[in-house]
Amino acid sequence: MKNSQPETAGRVGFKAKQLEFAAYIRDPENNPAPADVKAQRMTMYRELFFNNVESFLSSSFPVLREILDDKQWFALAQDFFASHRCQSPYFSEIPEEFLDYLQNERDNPEDLPFLLELAHYEWVETALAIAKVEVVANSRDDIDALLYKRIALSPLAWPLAYQYPVHQISPDFLPTVPPDQPTFLIVYRNIDDEVHFSQITGITYRLLQLIQENEGLTAEDYLKQVTQETNHPDPALIMEGGLAILKEWAEKTIITIIA
Repeated sequence: MKNSQPETAGRVGFKAKQLEFAAYIRDPENNPAPADVKAQRMTMYRELFFNNVESFLSSSFPVLREILDDKQWFALAQDFFASHRCQSPYFSEIPEEFLDYLQNERDNPEDLPFLLELAHYEWVETALAIAKVEVVANSRDDIDALLYKRIALSPLAWPLAYQYPVHQISPDFLPTVPPDQPTFLIVYRNIDDEVHFSQITGITYRLLQLIQENEGLTAEDYLKQVTQETNHPDPALIMEGGLAILKEWAEKTIITIIA
């Protein structure tokens, strides 16, 4: 019988070398370089891997990159690169991996208080832009008769609520405490594959929540429920204004009309 020990030992040795190589690439300050690889070559490999990831993060989170100085940004990118174990091999999913890192692993009291919310907002734009989903335009006749039509929220329309006004953050506006009122947004991709956002009110956000949580009811059903919840002194005003908003959303395919 053929002895398989040398073959097994070879596989173990190769695996150990891979781990040693990867550990240095991820975090060269805390892991030694493989002894049998030239230092110049390892430096080249390290820069190649890290620069690719850092560049992709910069393009995916442009506002976050802009508001951090070079030292802060590269420290953040390096910590992600060294400590996070990505579950996907695809570069297009790095932004989601970065968001997961910020949400579940990052713990730095010096971070800006809105860092996670800003990153989530920027990730949403990317996620919607690359989502492999298509929506069909609603017909004019259906929009005109919307009150009695069954509707649903488009899979390419995401209602969002944040403590901070993330859509306004810039190097000139870096709030340190959240405002009294949360920020409500709807981010969506239209039939021309363009991603847009709109700031909405709390009542409008609630209307979107109702549609999202229990789709397939008529527009009238959702508007009546919002009217009841708000206990507005003029229910007709809420019904009329809400219907106008729903028609605008139907035109933009934020909501879809169910046949």
